[in-house]
Amino acid sequence: QVQLVESGGGLVQAGGSLRLSCAASGSIFSLNAMGWYRQAPGKQRELVAGITGGGRTNYADTVKGRFTISRDNAKNTVYLQMNSLKPEDTAVYYCTLDRAPGLRHWGQGTQVTVSS
Repeated sequence: QVQLVESGGGLVQAGGSLRLSCAASGSIFSLNAMGWYRQAPGKQRELVAGITGGGRTNYADTVKGRFTISRDNAKNTVYLQMNSLKPEDTAVYYCTLDRAPGLRHWGQGTQVTVSS
């Protein structure tokens, strides 16, 4: 089994910053790809950022230059540093871990609210 526990969400003013963390435990390997998705009310869940076991990253166009994904394999933790936050970044943010192709695990989600 895989457990993903997110933390770091909250309420912040526009222009502010937050750092999300996701601690993974269970049957995982440091080479597993991990990522962050988000879902705003009334919208589909979307990819925010991903990182491979080797550290290669990809980002949604809407967050490029503002968000940074990183990982600490020794701690089995992935981070999402979010700067210059905008009200449209308000969403529930979910951590993911890909144990194998087609086998993705999800965290329970953490709320991020950006006030204008």
